Amino acid sequence: MSESCFSQELTLLPADNQRLSDFCGQFDNHLRQIEQRLHVEILNRGNSFKVTGVKQAVIAACTVMKKIYEMSADEEITPEQVHLSMQDANIEQLIAEPKQESFKLLHIKTRRGVIKGRGENQQKYLHKILTHDINFGVGPAGTGKTYLAVACAVEALQSEQVRRIVLVRPAVEAGEKLGFLPGDMAQKVDPYLRPLYDALYEMLGFEKVEKLIERNIIEVAPLAFMRGRTLNDSFIILDEAQNTTTEQIKMFLTRIGFGSTAVVTGDITQIDLPNERSSGLIHVLKVLKDVEGISFTFFDTKDVVRHPLVQRIVSAYERYEQEQSS
Repeated sequence: MSESCFSQELTLLPADNQRLSDFCGQFDNHLRQIEQRLHVEILNRGNSFKVTGVKQAVIAACTVMKKIYEMSADEEITPEQVHLSMQDANIEQLIAEPKQESFKLLHIKTRRGVIKGRGENQQKYLHKILTHDINFGVGPAGTGKTYLAVACAVEALQSEQVRRIVLVRPAVEAGEKLGFLPGDMAQKVDPYLRPLYDALYEMLGFEKVEKLIERNIIEVAPLAFMRGRTLNDSFIILDEAQNTTTEQIKMFLTRIGFGSTAVVTGDITQIDLPNERSSGLIHVLKVLKDVEGISFTFFDTKDVVRHPLVQRIVSAYERYEQEQSS
C-alpha cells in the first residue's frame, strides 16, 4: 500500500452510543473537523472507524480521536475542544519527521486553574520565558503570546520570584481616530490596556487584581511612562510591540534591572503606526538576533488557538499579501 493511501482501523471502547454520538458531533461535524485539519478520510460504523490518508496524518488522527473519546467520558465534546485537542497533540510534529529537541510539558497554576502551552511552539515559548531574562514572542493574533506571558508573570508573582508585574502597551489607535478622551490619565489609557486587564482578571479574579493594582504590585501603564525608570525584581510585559518606534523599544529594553524578566509580544502584520514611522519591533528583531541571553519565539497560523476560522482568516491574509508582493 502506498504512503499516500494508508489506512488504519480504530475501535473505540467502551461501545457507548451516547459517548459515540457526542464524540462524532451533530451530523459527524467533529469527524469532518479532524478530516479537514489533517486531510484524511474517516469512515465509521458504530464504534469502528477507518482512517485513510498519508500515513503520518492517519496516525496523528487516530491519536487525537482516542484522546477526544477518552474526554467524552467526563465532559461534553465541542468543536472548540476538538480544535484544542489537535493543538495539544502537536499534530504538525506528529506528521513531520521526529525532532531531536523535546521539552518536559509545562503547566502554570493560577487561581482559575492550570494553564499549559498548546502545541510545540507554545511549550518552547514557556520554556524560554523561564530560562531567559528577555524574550520576544512574535506572531499573528490568537497564538497565545500575551496570554501565556501574563500567566508566567502571575506565577512568578505568586511564587515570590518577582515583587511586581508591570504590563506595558503603546497607546496607538488601531486605524481609528478616537479624538478627545475624557477622564484622568489612567482612564484615558485604559482602553488600550484592556486585553491585559482581561487576562489578569481571568487568572486572579477581579477583586484580587484591583487590590494588587491599588498596592502598586501590579502596574498597567502606557509605554511613555517607562522613560527614566529602572525596573528591578519585576516581570515586565510589553504588548503590541509592533506599534513602538525604534526609539521607544530601545528605551523599554534598557529599563530592565536586576532580578527582572521581560517579554515583548507583537504581530508585525498589524502595525498601526503612521506610514512614515517604522516599527521598532521589526527593527529590534534584526538588531538583537545574535545577542546571547535573548530568546525569540515565532508563531504562525498553526499555533492559533482561537476559533478555527481565525486560523483560516490569518492564512488567507498571508496568502493574499504574498500574492500582492510577488
